[in-house]
Amino acid sequence: MLASGVFAVAGTLGTSGLRLWLAALLLLAIARPRMHRLDSRAWSGILLYGAAMAAMNVLLYSALERIPLGLAVTLEFLGPLAVASLGAKGPIDRFLPLLTLAGVAATAGVQSEVDEAGVLFGLGAAVAFGTYTLMAGRVGQDSAGVQGLALSVGVAALLLSPFSLPAVPKLESADWAAVLISALLGVALAYTLDFLATKLTSPRVVGTLFAVDPAAAAVVGALALNQKLSVSAAAGIGLVIASGAAIIWRSGRTATAPPGDVQP
Repeated sequence: MLASGVFAVAGTLGTSGLRLWLAALLLLAIARPRMHRLDSRAWSGILLYGAAMAAMNVLLYSALERIPLGLAVTLEFLGPLAVASLGAKGPIDRFLPLLTLAGVAATAGVQSEVDEAGVLFGLGAAVAFGTYTLMAGRVGQDSAGVQGLALSVGVAALLLSPFSLPAVPKLESADWAAVLISALLGVALAYTLDFLATKLTSPRVVGTLFAVDPAAAAVVGALALNQKLSVSAAAGIGLVIASGAAIIWRSGRTATAPPGDVQP
């Protein structure tokens, strides 16, 4: 991570909060949301979306302090996997998310010793990630452009203020540069792409695509960090790609099917 060197100074949660603050300021300046035009439904979605963002950061980092990265990411992915399973209409559609989970588990590997608190934090991160995936679609429907996203990131930044504000005096100019780049790429750009992808497709498809994250991490580790990529991990990456592509294809096929045409 670009801001990983700041963790020792500001802490993981403090760094995450600062990234959210900088990303929120940027998105708010670009979107210029007209808050007075948002109704109570839109505001409830924005608040839930922002709370999910904040919870994802707190719970995932708490899990990573106790359990390995592969296991933590696999547990967190259970959230979007549950979203991907919503609305499944046939046996094939119900089976494909399970195939994706098998691929993610194979990529992460089997852990012999597990910290129970770490697992609980990972499962909590899964709930937050699933909520994040669902609320992206709702906020996208209730607000124009990225206005709702900008406000949601602002909500997340406010919720993490108890961690981020005490870290501000500790950072030097080089630290701020790292946090700014991380905020632009890891928060503003990443969250915007998630948001737009959900508007263009569906939370189910986007939830499945999040499975690419642990697979991509395994590939980067093998190529850039000389970490060994086992046969099971390679097979898992293949399962993730194949099942994700199948869900996207079947989702588009169902959407374009004539009324009354029943898909298998």
